[in-house]
Amino acid sequence: MTPAQREQNVLLGIGFMMLAATILPVMNGFVQWLNLRYPPEQVVWARITGHLVIMLAIMLPRSGLRVLATNRPALQFGRSLCQLSSTSFYFVGLVTLPLAKAAAVGFLAPFIVTLLAWPMLGERLRAARLAAVVLGFIGVLVVIQPGSDSFQVASLLILGSAVTNALYQVLTRKVAPHDRPETSVLWSALVGGVVLTLAVPWFWTTPATLLDLAAFIAVGAIGAAGHYCVARAFGLGPAAVIAPFHYWQIVSATIMGVLLTGLWPEGATWLGAAIIVGAGVFLAINEGRRR
Repeated sequence: MTPAQREQNVLLGIGFMMLAATILPVMNGFVQWLNLRYPPEQVVWARITGHLVIMLAIMLPRSGLRVLATNRPALQFGRSLCQLSSTSFYFVGLVTLPLAKAAAVGFLAPFIVTLLAWPMLGERLRAARLAAVVLGFIGVLVVIQPGSDSFQVASLLILGSAVTNALYQVLTRKVAPHDRPETSVLWSALVGGVVLTLAVPWFWTTPATLLDLAAFIAVGAIGAAGHYCVARAFGLGPAAVIAPFHYWQIVSATIMGVLLTGLWPEGATWLGAAIIVGAGVFLAINEGRRR
């Protein structure tokens, strides 16, 4: 591949990452809108089951049921459980938390991955990594403002989502040498899809309008498309170059939040988000230079 072709691929990867960071807050906007009318469990079901159905429709004709065969069932089960937990915490948190604040707190996940990679993957916790982790935590504290009048309990749910999302990512790294990516993609939604489908009769509320039904379908479809864009992005360029563009999500989440509520994020959200984004960019640049 020529240097020009490599550069073109990296630019395409950046485009995929920015597309993912643009459409995922749209999904979260639908989630917040649906949460006002339907049980959060039903919205989580739509997200995970929609993802699973779309991926099965794409992969089963190519590979058949053998695509579900895994060499590490315990790891895959743990990944899927973490994905279910992360999505549930995040969607329930969105019942009361503004989109921009939720997005900012969710940015903590990469820093938790850095911490967990030391005991779980054997990756060294270098000084630069530790500094980025500490700075990221400081940014989150600025956003959620514990102990102040602005503190919202729902922020703790988003923190729980970030922790379980980080566990999901670490387990994904552990299982990567043993299973095909297609298998991992399906397993990520398999446990949640099966469990919630069995439980859905207990909390099901029939969509009242075609618009509501379209919103449920959109939650699953946009979620699947967003994760596909992220996977494509990292396949086209170095992670250290591609990853910082994920932080575009704070802009698109703010726009979506304003469209839904007419309210702009408070100053603490902007300041904390700036600290978190700065820490993430510093970590990405440092890792790129080290390699």
